[in-house]
Amino acid sequence: MSGPGSGLDYDLHVPDGADQTSTVAILLHGRGSHKGDLQGLVPVLPSDWVVITPQAPFSGMEWGYGPGWAWYRYVAENRLVEETLAESLGRLDDFLERLPEILGFAPTTIILGGFSQGGTMSIAYAMSRPGTVKAALNFSGFVAASLALPSGVEAETATPIFWGHGTRDPNIPFHMAIDGRQALNEAGVPLISADFPIGHWIVPEEIHEAVAMVESIG
Repeated sequence: MSGPGSGLDYDLHVPDGADQTSTVAILLHGRGSHKGDLQGLVPVLPSDWVVITPQAPFSGMEWGYGPGWAWYRYVAENRLVEETLAESLGRLDDFLERLPEILGFAPTTIILGGFSQGGTMSIAYAMSRPGTVKAALNFSGFVAASLALPSGVEAETATPIFWGHGTRDPNIPFHMAIDGRQALNEAGVPLISADFPIGHWIVPEEIHEAVAMVESIG
């Protein structure tokens, strides 16, 4: 579905009794995927969470990503086409502004997360817009090379990040997780990391650790 003026198509899961006090998780799919993909995580997320999964704005077909959608055009390693990233970040700004229309209430707790490209987007959004979301959940994404990380006083208010990664990931190799985490740590960004002996996918244990991090934030 697409909400009034939201600009991005999305799928939505709203549990019974959800209201402005509910945690709203915005989950971003990976390269070449679609809005319905991460709705598959609903069974392993807290039953009272609202889960909304927007669809990336770029057609993946023109960049050779298959019939799905993309958040940015990838170059190599941790490099990407900045104009495409900026466009998607702006579209997410608009999407978050429309959440009260989409949900029927104004949420007070918003979590942003994603897999692969969606994880990279979540880090970029959280670092460039500190305090907009309660936490960012990165599942197998990376820190974009050109991303300006906070420093000094800014780091004290930086959005906490959970970073889960597979040590056998062939798509976004584990060394990119090591490098990205080091950059976040040096910037003073609150970071929780968890590694799993898997490839480029998500396991339930990873979700459980991410949820535990979110619930530990006051």
